[in-house]
Amino acid sequence: MTFRGGCLLLGVLLLLIHTSLSQNTPKKKPTAKKDSLDGRTSAALEELQQQINDIVEELNLLKEQQALQTVCLKGIKSHGKCFLVDTLKKRYHKANEDCIAKGGILSTPLSVDENTQLYDYIRRSIGPDAEIWLGINDMQTEGVWMDQTGSNIRYKNWKAPQPDGKSSENCAILSAASSGKWLDENCRDERASVCEFNIV
Repeated sequence: MTFRGGCLLLGVLLLLIHTSLSQNTPKKKPTAKKDSLDGRTSAALEELQQQINDIVEELNLLKEQQALQTVCLKGIKSHGKCFLVDTLKKRYHKANEDCIAKGGILSTPLSVDENTQLYDYIRRSIGPDAEIWLGINDMQTEGVWMDQTGSNIRYKNWKAPQPDGKSSENCAILSAASSGKWLDENCRDERASVCEFNIV
């Protein structure tokens, strides 16, 4: 990264020198030789600009990876994802917005294994009776449970006879007291949450 940073600095310096020289040079009649030189200079500047853009993009990716690693160190890793608990109880929409602001989404288990790991994680982090919001709801169409991308969920872990709340309970929770089973609840209730982040 130090070498690339040095290249970036050198590129910016060359760009400034070129701009300064072209502004201070008196204008002469264009010649074929000068036009050829200007074309090469322009191409070199475009290439330099592309290199600068590539370095900035790489730097942003490294910052994102570093932030994600910090999240993963505080939470748990599972199947290409990190999970980070938020013990503060909030309504569903607020918990969802907070996860999005951190660069993640409310946790949505896609398999028995993910659900079990999430269940174990909240029991250890919050307690044996913990309940967390899941990124699953049927707000759009009653009885059609969807994830945060708007796709129908494939994996389900409802506690029988759930979901049973009809239009008054449109948000799903994972209940540690029910051994990791899901319940439908009123979205205005307050629960803890777990944010999920994809590992890049």
